[in-house]
Amino acid sequence: MMTTKFVSIRQNWTIQQALDYVKERAKDVYYVHVVCSVDEAGKLLGVHRIRDIFTADAASKVSDLPAAPPIYLKVTDSQTDAVKLFRKHSRTIIPVVNADMIVLGIVTVDDVLETASEEAAKDIAFLGAVEVPEEPLLDTPLTQLIRQRAGWLVILFIGEMFTATAMGFFEGEIQKAVVLSLFLPLIISSGGNSGSQASALVIRAMALAEINLKDWFKVFRREITSGLGLGVILGSIGFARITIWHYFFPNLCGSTPGYGEHWLLLALVIFFSLIGVVLWGSLSGAMLPFILRRLGFDPAKAAAPFVATIVDVTGLIIYFLIAGLILLPHLKT
Repeated sequence: MMTTKFVSIRQNWTIQQALDYVKERAKDVYYVHVVCSVDEAGKLLGVHRIRDIFTADAASKVSDLPAAPPIYLKVTDSQTDAVKLFRKHSRTIIPVVNADMIVLGIVTVDDVLETASEEAAKDIAFLGAVEVPEEPLLDTPLTQLIRQRAGWLVILFIGEMFTATAMGFFEGEIQKAVVLSLFLPLIISSGGNSGSQASALVIRAMALAEINLKDWFKVFRREITSGLGLGVILGSIGFARITIWHYFFPNLCGSTPGYGEHWLLLALVIFFSLIGVVLWGSLSGAMLPFILRRLGFDPAKAAAPFVATIVDVTGLIIYFLIAGLILLPHLKT
């Protein structure tokens, strides 16, 4: 990303000497609107706009030019570090220095924008649980598309197998109250959606350097509050839905009119299940990026489908455990 084609001027030069040198180098260097000032050893001392040089007294020294403390990148910094620094300071170029502060090159905003675009494409692909395509979609061979998508799909499919296994453990409960199966998609999808939202928010905050690993507990506490709040909202809607359907649309409630004599208990099961599942989904989605980063993986790979798969299995368990506590003891065996 760094280019070695840049202009640097000596601080002990006169403005006229600097202008002559810039004109000489302009035919070989694209970015001449900002130049670096260095000492005899090539160490970075300042960064100046060419406009300030043009408007200065030709007999004055480069060292007389106004200059804020230089902003620079170290040669060991990553592309992500460069993107963050450009975003923070809104510069068109930033010099790159070594450990001795000697200027080795510059990074331009054009290069950073290209890198940021590539990173964004990777993040979007990972959120969709696919590998990043190397060619435009319509130019990518079908075999390559299948190969790029198959890996994640197999992993997610194996994860979803645990959902079927978990349902097997609750087969007896389902037989006692078939109506519970009607609300499985509602419960599971709510948990997956909340987890995907939380994961996306945390990944974005990490990408913008708004949070780091040490902030995990702050995020954890906030997600407890927001997860409970969201769960209460969705749980209340679910409770209202059962109540309205039971009284006003009894013929749409299943094989029997309404939800039966235990409709209120069913509504309570849905209410508390949504609170539990949404809370768990929010916590899982928020913490998974921290875990991945701690293990040295890219947090963007905490893809939304992967979070949803985790929440599907655990949400199912939460749902039937709450049903076992509230509803099932009141049903005839």
